[in-house]
Amino acid sequence: MKLSDRLFGLIVAIGALAYAAGALEIQTSFMSDPVGSKTFPLIIAAVTLICGVVMMIKPDDDPEWPVASTFGALLICTIVLIAYAYMLKPGGFLLPTALASGILSYQISGKIKQSVITGLSLSVGLFTLFKFVLGLSLFGLPRWLMG
Repeated sequence: MKLSDRLFGLIVAIGALAYAAGALEIQTSFMSDPVGSKTFPLIIAAVTLICGVVMMIKPDDDPEWPVASTFGALLICTIVLIAYAYMLKPGGFLLPTALASGILSYQISGKIKQSVITGLSLSVGLFTLFKFVLGLSLFGLPRWLMG
C-alpha cells in the first residue's frame, strides 16, 4: 500500500484549493497587469493541485522511515534553530552563531573538539562576510557590552 504519498497528495490538494479560495478573494484594481495579483496565485494553486492529484494517482513505493533517534535529532536541531532566531538580536551575532553552529555540527559529527572549532570558525567567518564584505549592519557582541 502506498499510503504515505496518497495522504501527502491529498493534503497538498486540499492546501492548493484553500490557497485558490484565498486568491479568489484578492481585490484587483483597474490598472493591473495581465498576470496580476489574482492570476499569479491562481496559477500557483493550479500547478500545486495538479502535483497533489498526480501524487494520489501515481504514488511511489512506501519509504523506509528512519529510526526514532533520527526524529529526536531533528527535534533538537529545530529547537536550536528557534532559540538561535530569538537570541540573535539580544546576544549579538558571534555568540549565538557559534553556539548554534557548534551544536548542529556536533549533531552531525559527534566530535566535541571539531564542533567547537566549526562553531567558532563559522561565527567569525560569517560575521566577517556579512559585516565587511556585504556591508550589513550587524552587532558582533550584545549591545549592553558595547556600551
